[in-house]
Amino acid sequence: MEISLLGTGLLGAAIGERLLASGHRLTVWNRHPQRCAPLQALGATLAATPAEAVAASDVVITVLSDGPTTRAVLLEQAGVALAGRLVLQVATIAPQESWELVAALAERGAELLEVPVLGSRPEALAGTLQLMVGGNAAALERARPVLAALGAEPRLLGPVGAALSTKLALNQLIASLTHSFSLSLHLVQRAGVDVEAFMAILHASALYAPTFDKKLAKELADDYANPNFPTGHLRKDLLLFLQTARGLGLETEGLDGLAALLERATDAGLDELDYSALHRLTAGM
Repeated sequence: MEISLLGTGLLGAAIGERLLASGHRLTVWNRHPQRCAPLQALGATLAATPAEAVAASDVVITVLSDGPTTRAVLLEQAGVALAGRLVLQVATIAPQESWELVAALAERGAELLEVPVLGSRPEALAGTLQLMVGGNAAALERARPVLAALGAEPRLLGPVGAALSTKLALNQLIASLTHSFSLSLHLVQRAGVDVEAFMAILHASALYAPTFDKKLAKELADDYANPNFPTGHLRKDLLLFLQTARGLGLETEGLDGLAALLERATDAGLDELDYSALHRLTAGM
C-alpha cells in the first residue's frame, strides 16, 4: 500500500522501517527533515510538507509528540489534503483531544482511527506491537493491511477514546511500577541487603512483574542511555492519565507525588534518558 507517515521519532522511525520491510511504499515527513534520512536510505520518499505527504496516499499514520502538535500538523498544515484519507493516530494523547480530532477531520472529509500501541522500538521493528484500536469496525478493516505489518490481531476496544483511555491506564502502570520498584531497590541496598537475594524472593512472589528485571541492570549501572521510551514522555503520559482520571471523578491523590517527582526530571537532565532514570530522583540526597 501507499502509506504516509508523519513523525519519525523513536517509535515513528521504527514503524516506518517495519512498513518498508513489509513491502509497503512510504512517504515520510518530519519537522526536522534530517530525521527522515534513515528511512529515505531504505526507500522512503521525503515530503517537504505534511500536505505533500498526505496527498501521496490514502492511509496516513501520525506518530507525533503530543495532542497539540498532532492537531496543528493535521488540521493546520495538512488541511484540505486530508479529504478521503484514513488517519491512524498512534501517539498517546488525551481521549478528549482524540474526540475533537475526529470531529475536525470529519469536516475535512477524513476519518480517524486511534491506534495507540503497547511496545516500543524493538517491538515495532519485529512487528510484535500490541495494537489497541478506537473507532469503527469499517475503518479497522480498511486499516488492516497496514496494521498487519506492525503487530498481531488489533483489539477494537470501542469508539474513539476507548483505546487511548486503555493506553493511559497501561502507561500509568509503567510509571507506578517503575517508581515502586526503584524505591524498594534503593531501600534494600541502603539496608545492606544483597540485591540477588531480594530479587530471588521477589521472583517467587505474586508481587513480581517482568519490568523489574527489564530495568534492574540499568538502575544498578546508573546507565539510562539509548532509550526506547524516554522519561519526558512518561511524565507527559502520567499527566494525561491524571487529567483523564480526574475528569471521570476518580481520586488520584496517590499519584500526585509521582507526578511532582517527574516534574523534576527536566532540571535533572533526565527527559531524554530511559524512563527508569527516575531511579536517580528516588535516591534523594
